[in-house]
Amino acid sequence: MEAKPPVPPFDRETATQKVRMAEDAWNSRDPDRVVQVYTDNTIWRNRAEFPVGRTEVHAFLTQKWSRELDYRLIKELWAFDGNRIAVRFAYEWHDHSGLWFRSYGNENWEFNDAGYMQRRFASINDLPISEQDRAFHWPLGRRPDDHPGLSDLGL
Repeated sequence: MEAKPPVPPFDRETATQKVRMAEDAWNSRDPDRVVQVYTDNTIWRNRAEFPVGRTEVHAFLTQKWSRELDYRLIKELWAFDGNRIAVRFAYEWHDHSGLWFRSYGNENWEFNDAGYMQRRFASINDLPISEQDRAFHWPLGRRPDDHPGLSDLGL
């Protein structure tokens, strides 16, 4: 497999870069794009789901974004060491009935030597919010560089 820079071991700059790259990919809501950064045999835990491999992850993401509408995500580096990165995140979305949520969580990532994510463990909680309480107001897609991050928003 061709390397996916930055590659481990991570320093603050490269870990931050990897986090932003992941945020940008997830904000595309394109499973074809997102799965390209995971190993073929990647292992996940996402809430009560345990997809293994790119095919299962692709199916998981396709289903996720078919029910989590107008999805906007912010990720923030929490810690890093060697080939591991810990991230905290929040994303806003609404369901098909128009109810809005802010989902908060933490992820632990482990990368292989070529920079592909081989393990991803996510813990997530959903908070119902009113549409007026939304804090993520950029057009769908990549979060603009001048949009506040989680710490700036007090989240």
